[in-house]
Amino acid sequence: MPTALTAQEGIIMWTKKFWREAFERALKSAAQALLIVWAGDGVFNAWSIDPALAGGVAVGAAVLSVLTSVVSLPVGEPASPSAVPE
Repeated sequence: MPTALTAQEGIIMWTKKFWREAFERALKSAAQALLIVWAGDGVFNAWSIDPALAGGVAVGAAVLSVLTSVVSLPVGEPASPSAVPE
């Protein structure tokens, strides 16, 4: 069961390990979002896509991924962006 973060646990989100793993997840989410935009019409054609749209969707997915990692702190493994407990 998730519990409130103590002052000591609140510090773990500022570790290098947490941000490295959160960045990796955000990058994967951005790549997946780009694939959805590119193949949205059923054909994978990177040249017919609006770059602003693709970039906006990718950045939005990355931001949502980072936010998900931050709110997962009290649930999963300490200093990890994962929501899966040990």
